[in-house]
Amino acid sequence: MTAPLLFLDVDGPLIPFGARDGAYPTYPPAPPPSVSPLLARLDPAHGARLAALPYELVWATTWEEDANAWIAPRLGLPDLPLVRWPDAPGEEEWVPGLHWKAPALVAWAAGRPFAWVDDEIGAVDREWVAASHPGRALLHRVDPRRGLGEADYAALAAWAG
Repeated sequence: MTAPLLFLDVDGPLIPFGARDGAYPTYPPAPPPSVSPLLARLDPAHGARLAALPYELVWATTWEEDANAWIAPRLGLPDLPLVRWPDAPGEEEWVPGLHWKAPALVAWAAGRPFAWVDDEIGAVDREWVAASHPGRALLHRVDPRRGLGEADYAALAAWAG
């Protein structure tokens, strides 16, 4: 049986907005000035926790290739597949209140069960995915002030089980 996909956003779930700068140690190599200084907020313990979940991990972030260059090594994760975002949705695809990532994630999943971890998920996203995706889907909103925590990992593990 194929594992469900776990679409991972970075800013909010893995890099909490409420953490103080320097809350977590910085791991070499230091990012160049063009890469976010928020990497200091990245908790390296997330890597083992994510890898232990029964999912196929996929980046679903605007960090794009930088997620594999700067996030994965700090978490001890291998390079992960990456969702490529369309330039802009066509007017016929626009749904008021729908997160712009949702159509790309449903297309990428191609019917496979998936969980989506993001800090910007809302009711319209849940309704649209339920109507547009033939497989099981969990849209799990993470509090961006705290990032992924115990309750989030428990919910993801329970859903996949």
